Amino acid sequence: MVECSDGTLYTGWTTDPKRRVAAHNAGRGARYTKTRRPVQLVYVEAQPDRSTALKRERAIKKLPRAKKKQLINNGLKVES
Repeated sequence: MVECSDGTLYTGWTTDPKRRVAAHNAGRGARYTKTRRPVQLVYVEAQPDRSTALKRERAIKKLPRAKKKQLINNGLKVES
């Protein structure tokens, strides 16, 4: 999950979070983040396979903002 410059949260999946954040910040990521740069990586979860990762992404996207913030605050701390 990344936090955009306007404070919104964007959730996606990738096999390489650092590369994905660099792509977002270069304007080659998702359309949503293109106008909300720079983005900062704030939360990562490892999943065993792509299918599980996509299911988890969908579940996180359905969460209200407060629950996403809880994940960020209680979850894996990401180093810049």
